[in-house]
Amino acid sequence: MFSKSQILALALAVASAEAAAKGFNYGATKPDGSVKVQADFENEFHTAKNLEGTSGFNSARLYTMIQGGSTNTPISAIPAAIAEKTTLLLGLWASGGNMDNEIAALKAAIDQYGDDFTKLVVGISVGSEDLYRNSEIGVQADAGIGIEPEELVSYISQVREAISGTSLSGASIGHVDTWNAWTNSSNAAVINAVDWLGFDGYPYFQNTMANSISDAKSLFDEAVEKTRGVANGKEIWITETGWPVSGDQQNLAVASVENAKIFWDEVGCPLFDNVNTWWYILQDAEGASVPSPSFGIVGNTLSTKPLFDLSCSASHSSSTSSHGATSSTTTASSSESTGFTSTTKSSAVHPTGGAGSDLGSSDSFPSSGSGHYPGSPSISVSITPSGSATPIPSHSAGSGSGSDSGSDSGSGSDSTTGTGTSDDSSSTTTPDSADFTGAGTRLSGSIFGAAIAVAALAIAF
Repeated sequence: MFSKSQILALALAVASAEAAAKGFNYGATKPDGSVKVQADFENEFHTAKNLEGTSGFNSARLYTMIQGGSTNTPISAIPAAIAEKTTLLLGLWASGGNMDNEIAALKAAIDQYGDDFTKLVVGISVGSEDLYRNSEIGVQADAGIGIEPEELVSYISQVREAISGTSLSGASIGHVDTWNAWTNSSNAAVINAVDWLGFDGYPYFQNTMANSISDAKSLFDEAVEKTRGVANGKEIWITETGWPVSGDQQNLAVASVENAKIFWDEVGCPLFDNVNTWWYILQDAEGASVPSPSFGIVGNTLSTKPLFDLSCSASHSSSTSSHGATSSTTTASSSESTGFTSTTKSSAVHPTGGAGSDLGSSDSFPSSGSGHYPGSPSISVSITPSGSATPIPSHSAGSGSGSDSGSDSGSGSDSTTGTGTSDDSSSTTTPDSADFTGAGTRLSGSIFGAAIAVAALAIAF
């Protein structure tokens, strides 16, 4: 016979185990393009957990397993997460041919940190917006290096093999991309290979459509539902979404603190604590390094005081049905929509320097550039893998269009060793994906993907 205290403890344990992840995207570089170290990640994770007006933002989405400036040393976000008790959605940068080093870093992290690390892992994302960048729209937008679905499936298989027999063997594996990449039937093999689908969505970038803040929730929900329609019953995790607090106007979309608050209330609040959700972004500007657009909710100084009220009403936080997401599932809205114009999304989300986009520390969408989002060739983003194969999570606008990672081709961290803030941010990425890198800052690829998705939607309708 269980006592009341034992029953309560059991109930709390079950509730905790089933709670949806809630957090932010974190690039491997700072807004100025320098590589983050453990103390930087600890400061960010600690700030996120203690934001005024809200609570529970204790999860971090990464874009690479590799520490910036190294070949295959595990990213320092891991010991920071252990110190701050922050859960992790791991990311392995898939574009650019550096998967062997990504996997080596993953295995080294398991050996080095053991259960202290693996018990924090919510899931593993193999790649970010690679399919979008590899698509016809992504190529036309000069979004950066992508890969064929068959190669991505092979990488997913390699990661499953790498974690087999380890304390991470039970981790669920997914891939992050834009809605229009997911709904492309030629990528069906990837859906079959994953446990969940990561969704990046940014209605702000869907500039070929009616995309005012009053249209944002419906655009987001529509993109999620299209993704859900091809998911074969698998969970959809919202891996990137947000609204800029400053930046250029994209068709009807106005970047402002007021509109960022509305998007947080109408799109974020119904997701938080109900669906696995990683917002874009905690901070993407610092000092003189301010991307345009800028999505950071805390401004130029890392502080627990946000730019707007983060509290959610009971009506907002209690419902998830409109998004069609089940608890623990995230559906990224879609910045993947086609209709993305050049802008910069700043934020550090991607790996530190690798082949991919999600590497930069601050993604931004440049005002000119090719852009990652379908249909938004006007997006000025150049995503170019900066040379090494370690992506740097951060979204600063880089020179590339960047879909999943801001610097897929950008100078930023979108690429694993990108120098810029591009990372998924380092170069502009498509809104749907999470790497947007714009002029000077990285965008998250999802942002870029979102733009692409917007364009795709415009074409479809």
